[in-house]
Amino acid sequence: TNIGILAAIALPAYQDYISKSQTTRVVGELAAGKTAIDAALFDGKTPVLNEASSATKENIGLTTSAASTKPRSNLLAENGISLEEKAGVTTLKGTLGRNANKDIIGTEINQIRDVNGNWSCTVKGVTGKGWKDKFIPSGCTAAS
Repeated sequence: TNIGILAAIALPAYQDYISKSQTTRVVGELAAGKTAIDAALFDGKTPVLNEASSATKENIGLTTSAASTKPRSNLLAENGISLEEKAGVTTLKGTLGRNANKDIIGTEINQIRDVNGNWSCTVKGVTGKGWKDKFIPSGCTAAS
């Protein structure tokens, strides 16, 4: 019975650890995209996700090929990555899926570049699926 009690306490803590580490990993993977976006913009090009690089566009390299929408990361959903530019604000979004822990599937991680070139990170978990704010990595805030 002591082993059962220990397992009842340790397993949820371990699952929480996995969810936080996977969320942190995806934030790090998207950080590579931030660097590529900055480099493209500094070169006067438009950063893109699923187009080949050209004289005016630069592929940021987060999908399995230049023509694909499938993310390289096995923790992101099948079409779980997007890049949007609106009024000078660039948002790189990753949605967790595929091999992500069940508590964080559907979580959205946004890397946001403002008009001044400053980056911020927001995380929006799916309530009711086991999401806990403690899964938000340091350096990121909860999305509204």
